[in-house]
Amino acid sequence: MDLGLTNKTVLVTGASKGIGKAVAKAFAQEGANVVLVSRTQSTLDEAAAEISKLANVRVETEAADLSQIEERERVFAAHPDVDILVNNAGAIPAGSIHDIPIRTWMEAWQLKVFGYMHMSQLYVGKMKERKAGTIVNIVGMGGRTFRPNYICGAGGNAAVIGFTNALGAETPKYNVRVFGINPAATMTDRIITMSKVHAKEKFGDESRWEEFLDQSKMPFGRIKKPEEVAALATMLCAPQVHYLSGTVIDMDGGSQWAG
Repeated sequence: MDLGLTNKTVLVTGASKGIGKAVAKAFAQEGANVVLVSRTQSTLDEAAAEISKLANVRVETEAADLSQIEERERVFAAHPDVDILVNNAGAIPAGSIHDIPIRTWMEAWQLKVFGYMHMSQLYVGKMKERKAGTIVNIVGMGGRTFRPNYICGAGGNAAVIGFTNALGAETPKYNVRVFGINPAATMTDRIITMSKVHAKEKFGDESRWEEFLDQSKMPFGRIKKPEEVAALATMLCAPQVHYLSGTVIDMDGGSQWAG
């Protein structure tokens, strides 16, 4: 199926690694031009080179700390006319209420919560003027299946889910779509870091993180790949799925119902 994404411009945040890079690759392979945004220029350059080898599309980079209001505004000023915005940048730490200092909590939400909201606010106005556009929020199952050892993510992700539902209920009035994806555990650097925190909490030894991340107990007997999230994101942005807005799709292999 032709997804109808050729020559679209897609801005992906947190695009230098993990799910973000996989999403940017998937869009590029569908013929879309991509703008990669993350904090570090060197990792952006590596990701851009990798994507350029896969697809003959325009690949741009923008190094920015999206936890800062001024940096979000700078990115928008530099790239105001994107067709699709994928909010993906975020690093909410694992831990219980006793483990996370409030400053760390606030810093994490500045990126994942207020970052998503502000980037959406900036771009949805431009999309409203054009009467066209799509915003995809990559959120996380922490906002559905609340866990005490990921309490900062429980609150933050739940807020982004609610925001996505509310904004996506309004935007069809001006032919703009807003929806989200909640990935469960995905094999990225981030899941390894979080698993080390949980392994230290459970076993007193972070080197036992693979024991904590027991893939045999996961749906399909394995952990999800970033490319699977990327495939879902690109498919849902296709014009053939135009009626989708105001929802956040759980991509957890049914584990929230498995008991």
